[in-house]
Amino acid sequence: VQLQASGGGLVQAGGSRRLSCTASGFTFDGYAIGWFRQAPGKERDRVSCISSKDRSTFYADSVKDRFFISVDSAANTLYLQMTNLKPEDTAVHYCAARSGNLCLESRFFGAWGQGTLVTVSS
Repeated sequence: VQLQASGGGLVQAGGSRRLSCTASGFTFDGYAIGWFRQAPGKERDRVSCISSKDRSTFYADSVKDRFFISVDSAANTLYLQMTNLKPEDTAVHYCAARSGNLCLESRFFGAWGQGTLVTVSS
């Protein structure tokens, strides 16, 4: 089971970025898959999550109406489209998966990607 996150980089405030997370060794069927992020000196926070069963989604209040999560099942790839980025969005972003369909907190996710850094300049 492996997750590979990509798409991070430097972006100006107000800009957009799309993160990708490709799975290998398993498919997303029967999993909840999500994005988490950790800023320097802070705990890892849940950003967004989607259930592969019913496509129900979760968004943290801080990213609602700016970030959009989606899944391409054929490509076994999870995306996070980030728009109107703010300096406070600067963090290492991780994708993760858990068996089941509930988008729970990070401690319930067992499979993690390596993280991709998003830096938003003001």
